[in-house]
Amino acid sequence: MIKNISKYKFWFVTGSQDLYGERALAQVEKNSVEIVEYLNKSGKLPSEILFKGIGADSRSIRKLLEQASIDDSCAGVIAWMHTFSPAKMWIAGLKGLTKPLLHFHTQYNREIPLDEIDMDYMNLHQSAHGDREFGFICTRMRKRRKVITGYFKDDSTAEEISIWMRAAVGIMASKEMECVRFGDNMRQVAVTEGDKVEAEIVLGWQVDYVPVGELAEEVSKVSNEEAESCYAEMQKKYDIVTDNKDAVVYQIKLELALRKIMERMGADAFSTNFQDLYGLKQLPGLACQRLMAEGKGFAGEGDWKTACLQAVMKGMEQGLGGGSSFMEDYTYQMSGDGLVLGAHMLEVDPSIGEGRISIDVEPLGIGDREPPARMKFSGKEGRATCVSIIDMGGRLRMIAADVEAVVAEKAVGKMPNLPVAQIMWKPLPNLKTASEA
Repeated sequence: MIKNISKYKFWFVTGSQDLYGERALAQVEKNSVEIVEYLNKSGKLPSEILFKGIGADSRSIRKLLEQASIDDSCAGVIAWMHTFSPAKMWIAGLKGLTKPLLHFHTQYNREIPLDEIDMDYMNLHQSAHGDREFGFICTRMRKRRKVITGYFKDDSTAEEISIWMRAAVGIMASKEMECVRFGDNMRQVAVTEGDKVEAEIVLGWQVDYVPVGELAEEVSKVSNEEAESCYAEMQKKYDIVTDNKDAVVYQIKLELALRKIMERMGADAFSTNFQDLYGLKQLPGLACQRLMAEGKGFAGEGDWKTACLQAVMKGMEQGLGGGSSFMEDYTYQMSGDGLVLGAHMLEVDPSIGEGRISIDVEPLGIGDREPPARMKFSGKEGRATCVSIIDMGGRLRMIAADVEAVVAEKAVGKMPNLPVAQIMWKPLPNLKTASEA
């Protein structure tokens, strides 16, 4: 699990060549250092950029990109062509680069100095020329990369770089991903199925099975003293509105048992299944919510793909004001532009809520176990993205939809008989267009 996004660094390399002489190369380096320092001081970036020098020949570029590929602290490479940089010298380096690549199409000067411009200026400031040459070789080599055009002192440019950085950190999180499946996926369900071998080859996600009975044994080992200590801390943090303390304590034991198994396996994500609860008194609910709140990825019904995806997004979102949660589209409000009621049986992450959180115990109506304890809270308003990943047989597909989250009480009124955390969202531009797509 990525506990600190700032531990990663991004390498900045500037393309040039020796045709223009040492004086020009010295100016290229000076300008590059200034750009990197400005971006680092902008306050917009989640991680630091390190200037790694000028790429002026094939050998130096290859060595630099090889080093980036094997450095565990490097999450990506940013390339900018200050002058014209013949692209054939980039081929060997780009072939071996395994880290995410950002092609930064910027320029040292915002404006053309019309009264002063001469051929020396033209030779030195050739981003318009050099970046197109670099773009060609990346395309010719089918090199996946992000391209950002913008002046480096514009806030919008830094914000775009920040988004790419977070995506690059998500790739790093994927390479280290370990997911534990407690039981298999929900019977007869297609969308939660997937090729775990292919997911590990393509994404780096390692998905392992642990029998639910092993979880039950671990629960039985949790002492009453451990559980009572955690309960006392929870009384300070939440409004415990139920009189059924035993049910809450059992969820605490589930949480501690899940945590011990995941720590033992080095796992950042896990899934459960209400059809496979051998030896358990309750479906994990509050336990899952608390683990998600601290950054673990989770999905119900054995959906390991969503669990891994959430763990990746937990690493990407650090320092932002929102949150992410496992959730399910449940039912529609089909009047007007349309709304979706999102929820799940128990396991909704409090990071997407606001205000005080209460803990209650109510019947579940599914799973054939004792009524489980769960968190209840109000959802948070604002723009959001719904994301899922599915296995199409020969490939994985990610589906993303922009939505506007709204507080359910404001949108459709109170729902006093729905005993789970929930949020309403408006698919953009509307339900009809979004769902048909």
